[in-house]
Amino acid sequence: MPGNNQTVISEFLLLGLPIPPEHQHLFYALLLAMYLTTILGNLLIIVLIQLDSHLHTPMYLFLSNLSFSDLCFSSVTVPKFLQNMQSQVPSIPYAGCLTQLYFFFLFGDMESFLLVVMAYDRYVAICFPLHYTSIMNPKLCVWLVVLSWVLATFPAMLHTLLMARLSFCEDNVIPHFFCDISALLKLACSDTLTNEVFMFITGTLSIVIPFILITLSYARIVSSILKVPSTRVIHKVFSTCGSHLSVVSLFYGTIIGLYLCPSATTSAMKETYSLRNRDMKEALRRVFCKKKLISGV
Repeated sequence: MPGNNQTVISEFLLLGLPIPPEHQHLFYALLLAMYLTTILGNLLIIVLIQLDSHLHTPMYLFLSNLSFSDLCFSSVTVPKFLQNMQSQVPSIPYAGCLTQLYFFFLFGDMESFLLVVMAYDRYVAICFPLHYTSIMNPKLCVWLVVLSWVLATFPAMLHTLLMARLSFCEDNVIPHFFCDISALLKLACSDTLTNEVFMFITGTLSIVIPFILITLSYARIVSSILKVPSTRVIHKVFSTCGSHLSVVSLFYGTIIGLYLCPSATTSAMKETYSLRNRDMKEALRRVFCKKKLISGV
């Protein structure tokens, strides 16, 4: 049973980032601009994919879900951080902290699983081009997306429930700009062994294993390329996989910077996923041409 010296925590104080007071307004404007760019960029990708029939393919189905996940992931922490930058007391309610923790894990794990699905899609497209349509059929694509959501939901829910069972003492200061699970566990007065074991298990399942699967997919792709060494083939593969590889590097690089290099003052904000410029430009051109034709009728 909790001791009598323990108090019920109703809110946590978020220290935020070590920004000098004279630079607060500048950093606020920069973060707000980055956040709006992320939101608008992802919304643009989602809308274009929905409006342009040429983009109704497996890769763009996965991309639209990744964009939605990225949009939500950014919205979990950044708006509250921006609000706290303008507040004299940068706090978050206890329930709000648990809610933020749940959605942080949900959309973070969702992105990890979707990156694996997209790596598999590129593997099939390059290594089995003649069978791509039959393998990546609509039923399988929808099933892969649903499975990604399910796999992301349960760990997030269990993390939140396990955190809710902990008791907290008088110390309620989180040295971060959001409710980071590691910081919360350090503030807990009760035993956190179960939480830590579950963190290790889910970290392996949602981060390590997906990263290994992505690496194996690209190892097979490289092996396939080496069998037919051609500048044209290499250029085609790079144009097909380049954007996915860049987002994989950004995603896992951020995780390594945050949790494996704790001394680095890195931010959890990520840049928006960028698609091949040729496809997006063509989609924009087709959509705006349709609007002009409709308005001219």
